[in-house]
Amino acid sequence: VLQEREVVRLGSRKNIAIDVRVLAATNVQLEKAINAGHFREDLYYRLAVVSLELSPLRERPGDILPLTWHFIEVYRRRLGYGPITISREAEHKLKSYNWPGNIRELENVIHHTLLICHKGVIGRDDLRLSNMRIERQDDNPHHIDNSAEALLARAFQTLFEEQAGALHEKVEDALLRAAYRFSHYNQVHTANLLGLSRNVTRSRLIKLGELAVNKRRTGENMQGGRMLHLSI
Repeated sequence: VLQEREVVRLGSRKNIAIDVRVLAATNVQLEKAINAGHFREDLYYRLAVVSLELSPLRERPGDILPLTWHFIEVYRRRLGYGPITISREAEHKLKSYNWPGNIRELENVIHHTLLICHKGVIGRDDLRLSNMRIERQDDNPHHIDNSAEALLARAFQTLFEEQAGALHEKVEDALLRAAYRFSHYNQVHTANLLGLSRNVTRSRLIKLGELAVNKRRTGENMQGGRMLHLSI
């Protein structure tokens, strides 16, 4: 359907052309999912014509009030209400909230608020916000950085303290083995993940014993006047 823009009804053999625009959303990093074998690469390239990265609502405080007024207008008309206003205290409460449920939560809050507010005025106490809270790093002085870079730095620190000598080669070998397993033993994905060429990746995997050398007899060996060729 995505590639040919055609569908076939159940029980029919006739292709029907369709004119549609597909919008797909996800909170998963699809490039990592592809490398892990959890998402089809061909499907990704059929969908990823134009990609937009949208930050969570808590990182876009300037969008909160415009979205609030949008939802007020939508539900005001749906409920048959007259004009609605918002107090300054209510505006401040909306802008200072973390919005763990993003825009969908904001929409639900406004819908509920219009059902209970009085005289067309949304007050601070009319806003029933969740007790859920997204904890940010600067909110907690004892926060432990668990980002990939921080975890890697701590691993290197442990390695420096426990071992000595030839660490560069050991780390390089361990990285290649880990990437090869993460890519489900796919040489191309491993090479892309590490930023190496396929030939370099293949040679290093052979050297580590992760990839068997393909030996086939193409001639005669040297014994008895015959020669043996090994090809890789």
